Amino acid sequence: MKKVLFLCTGNSCRSQMAEGFAQKEGWEAFSAGTKPEDEVNPLSIKIMAELGIDISHHKSESVNEYLKEDFTLIATVCDNARESCPLFTGNFIHTIHYGFNDPAKAIGNHHKIITVYRQVRDEIGAWVEKLNKEYM
Repeated sequence: MKKVLFLCTGNSCRSQMAEGFAQKEGWEAFSAGTKPEDEVNPLSIKIMAELGIDISHHKSESVNEYLKEDFTLIATVCDNARESCPLFTGNFIHTIHYGFNDPAKAIGNHHKIITVYRQVRDEIGAWVEKLNKEYM
């Protein structure tokens, strides 16, 4: 089975969504942050549940937890994580980056904010589907 690690800064939104989509595809998937938040963002949990993907059990973790593991793919999903990502001491075959907008920075009323979360979720879902064809 292919093993992937999705990296983001806070590991509360984008990387968690990517991990959820990848697990749905059958991958051994993990996510971590360079500066992890205390918990997974509740709106991320809500909008993933709309698609039948349960990430409510996920935890926001530090990338340091995974530095000595081996991965098929290391994927950064935000520009900040790409720039501050530590050197991996484990083996990996591929690295890839795609800088998604941070839905946690969305402003406006609840409808506008949830719309941004759904848009980013759908972009990540399409990207993971593409990765599944290219790397897995």
